[in-house]
Amino acid sequence: MKTHRSIKVGDQAPDFELEAATGVKIRLSDFRGKKNVVLFFYPKDETAGCTVEACTFRDAYEDFRDVGAEVIGVSADSLESHNRFAGRHHLPFLLLSDPKGLVGARYDVRKALGIFPGRVTFLIDKEGIVRHVTDGRLRFKDHVTESLEVLKALSA
Repeated sequence: MKTHRSIKVGDQAPDFELEAATGVKIRLSDFRGKKNVVLFFYPKDETAGCTVEACTFRDAYEDFRDVGAEVIGVSADSLESHNRFAGRHHLPFLLLSDPKGLVGARYDVRKALGIFPGRVTFLIDKEGIVRHVTDGRLRFKDHVTESLEVLKALSA
């Protein structure tokens, strides 16, 4: 039986490859040595909380870019769903499809109440090290503000 180990601050972030809404395969290692990555796992496109979270990331996107970070959202939704979600809300960042939840499992993103997909954000530095984790199902905007504060501190 495989045991899950939570990803903690200071750990090497597990590499992965997923398809983006654009049809391009994206690897976490593509950003190594180039950019910090804000990797946020969210339950579902077009749900109230996920829309608030995604739009908050959208509104702060230039601030993330200014501190050398790329924002990447991951959910089990299809590429078509991601394309509609990104188009409807003008999301400038990558949305990746993890239909079987394999990457979420590698990051130990746990389901709330054992049913609902989790909401966890990982701030990963240019060397692939996890620098901050925000885990909170109903703290939609905190995922954005905490990540940006830590990034600003890292770049200072």
